[in-house]
Amino acid sequence: MLTPVTDTDGAPFWEYAARGELRVQACGDCHEPRFPPRPCCPHCQSFSDEWRLTSGRGRIWSYVVPHPPLLPDYAEQAPYNVVVVELEEHPRIRLVGNVVARAGARLDSVDPRHLRIGARVQAVFGDGGLPQWVLA
Repeated sequence: MLTPVTDTDGAPFWEYAARGELRVQACGDCHEPRFPPRPCCPHCQSFSDEWRLTSGRGRIWSYVVPHPPLLPDYAEQAPYNVVVVELEEHPRIRLVGNVVARAGARLDSVDPRHLRIGARVQAVFGDGGLPQWVLA
């Protein structure tokens, strides 16, 4: 399993995810959400930030099914999906992950033929707080 590489700006994202919360960073002054997390707001250049709880709902904006797997450690789970999810509350925020049958399930637990662009998904959290998605 991949483990997140954390930095100062992104560490809160992973801390909240480990508690089962999908939060996004937003500017503390102009309140614009931003992802990936970074120290300065690209809209107003403020260094103030806050972390907003989201519903975890979104839709599949794009997806791919890698053949052959790009990472050898995942070969036994191929074919698996990699999705880009657009968040319902913040459509300009898109997160990469996998659609699985349930939290912590194998990457091949959902038949890729069930995926469609625009399909509704809900965030779930696997081992170590890794965000995943289930079909809603």
